[in-house]
Amino acid sequence: MRVLRCADHASMPWKNGGGTTAEIAISPPGASLDSFDWRISMAHVASEGPFSRFAGIDRTLAIIEGAGLRLSVDGRAVELTIRSSPFAFPGEAETRATLLSGAITDLNVMTRRDRYTHRVARLAAPADWVASSEAAILVVFCGSGATQVRCQEQTLLLNAKDSLLIEAPAASLRFDGDAMLLVVEVFALSSPSP
Repeated sequence: MRVLRCADHASMPWKNGGGTTAEIAISPPGASLDSFDWRISMAHVASEGPFSRFAGIDRTLAIIEGAGLRLSVDGRAVELTIRSSPFAFPGEAETRATLLSGAITDLNVMTRRDRYTHRVARLAAPADWVASSEAAILVVFCGSGATQVRCQEQTLLLNAKDSLLIEAPAASLRFDGDAMLLVVEVFALSSPSP
């Protein structure tokens, strides 16, 4: 169980060069944008334009600050706000973003489709959460406010933009405070039979 502090996140350029992203966690460690198995990052979006394409990658996007985005995903219009459920879409889709009213910050979760899958849930503290016994990784992201996380007889404090990473997380968690949280579960796919 590790706390990943916002101040320690590495800043990286977008694949298409249109902005920067704070990388929260990636597997394997040190992987590039072309070789990761899964990746969780946070982006500040101040201008409109196309998304980078990631073939073979499944993505989920959630707004954590700002009015929101209007996405066009292969011609399908979707509007995302801080109250919206996280939105899943294929990384190779032709995706363009239009800002609803000013800059936003989002959480972006990506998994390589032939190796991993994921799900993302939005919740508000105080709350209880039971991690799936099948998840390989659980990441709790504190989007705003602060929360105390109780897990396995430990209590940890997450401030805004901090995350908690738990490997093989068959555990119950209790969140106390006034935080807006995003819970990410990453699942390893079974290896294909020989």
